[in-house]
Amino acid sequence: MRPIIVGISGASGIAYGIRALAMLRELDIETHLVLSAGAKMTVNEVGMSAKEIEALATHAHNQENFGASIASGSFRTAGMMVMPCSMRCLAAIAQAAPYNLLTRAADVTLKERRRLVLLARETPLNQAHIQNMLIATQMGAVIYPPVPALYARPASIEEMIDFTVMRVFDLFEIDAPVNLPRWSGMPDLTKPLLMRMKN
Repeated sequence: MRPIIVGISGASGIAYGIRALAMLRELDIETHLVLSAGAKMTVNEVGMSAKEIEALATHAHNQENFGASIASGSFRTAGMMVMPCSMRCLAAIAQAAPYNLLTRAADVTLKERRRLVLLARETPLNQAHIQNMLIATQMGAVIYPPVPALYARPASIEEMIDFTVMRVFDLFEIDAPVNLPRWSGMPDLTKPLLMRMKN
């Protein structure tokens, strides 16, 4: 499989990006990581240093390095995950106004018509946030707020994170190395209703 770009921006939820890197490493998929300056300030959420997070990636790029391989469309990738995606990062992507390598790589991903998944992390949302999500969607990005799927009955925060990462991997047709329950439907509730109607 072609390399995957993982962007981690400065919003709560850095654990999603870290878990994605760990899973991709387990699957032996080449990764290119960009940690934004804001992300480096949120590493205390997980008790890891920026260097420890960067060590999970095959390649870690400085956010100021606009000469990096992932800044060009001629460097072929399977796409990019921004996990989490701050509202500032989203705005830069939606308006095609990159201010660092993370947002430049996302811009390149869109212009090359590759898969871009944004774990937009903010609540509540104001009008500008919603408009930027719409614009990004119209350009081909997938907005994926990390909302837990409670039907899976997660037993821990780790399982909630794994489920979200698994669903993001689905969007890239990557089989995540976790065995979590997926939605398999509900019992057919129409049968008793039809029986009641007949009576």
